Amino acid sequence: MVQENRVMVVAGPTASGKSALAIEIASLFDGEIINADSMQVYKDMPIITACPTEEDMRKVPHHLYQIYDPSYNGTVVEWLDKAVEKIHECWARNKLPVVVGGTGMYICNLMYGTTTVPENTQETRENLRALCKQIGLRNVYDKLAEVDPKTAARIHHGDTSRVLRAYGIYMQTGVPLSEWQARPMLKKLPEGNFCSIKLSPEREELDARCFARFDQMMQQGALAEVVKLAERNLPDTLPAMKALGVPELMMFIRGECSLEEAVELGKLHTRQYAKRQRTWFMNKLRSDIFIKECYRGQKNLINDVKKIL
Repeated sequence: MVQENRVMVVAGPTASGKSALAIEIASLFDGEIINADSMQVYKDMPIITACPTEEDMRKVPHHLYQIYDPSYNGTVVEWLDKAVEKIHECWARNKLPVVVGGTGMYICNLMYGTTTVPENTQETRENLRALCKQIGLRNVYDKLAEVDPKTAARIHHGDTSRVLRAYGIYMQTGVPLSEWQARPMLKKLPEGNFCSIKLSPEREELDARCFARFDQMMQQGALAEVVKLAERNLPDTLPAMKALGVPELMMFIRGECSLEEAVELGKLHTRQYAKRQRTWFMNKLRSDIFIKECYRGQKNLINDVKKIL
């Protein structure tokens, strides 16, 4: 019998098989899946972001997939509020919430709590982009260093998103980001009874899976998705425009490289990202079950899941 207020978390790097495992768990234990991938929240790009297929979604209920237009700048705080709401809905239906994804910040904020740092408003982001265009990113970084030297010391002056976010926090609140981050963590789901599975395949296996999946996405129509995105002329600073494979295929569409070069670069960046995910989860996420291989329907793993639920 599943414990009261149970939340199952399935985490791991891209291409590790976590979505298939989540579906298996939800199918066997009367669960519903909640997305914790920061790219799969965007519409019109299900192939390039490796969203669950329509067939997968018919097996068990799926939530928080493809909820934003690519022009929208989704945040971890918004996701967290939506995830908590969906978890409560699952509990009300006596269903097991199965949270699955590779975005470590989403998962850790849900399980361990989040900072009280406010998100930059749309107005603040627009003002920041205008300021950056007017004086240049390096000068914005210098302004950040004046008002928040601790944060500036942790950020590279060329990291556009982090520099603008940090300076935007100060512009908006008058309080440096470093001071916000020093405040106590806030748990949005304190009653949550979490258990977790962490997939952490060896590098060779994960690399091969990343490369094979990128090839599969190309065969399924990933390029056509990115062509449609390119036609919208969206700013490349938007999260959706940074999804794995999108910047590389954009280079091909703009005539800056061949399709073969774009694919190889996409595979390289996917592999590098998976490595960073693996390191993040190894260091940040505690787990009840730790798997050093990709999920491929191992029966013994499901038996272990029964024990922790």
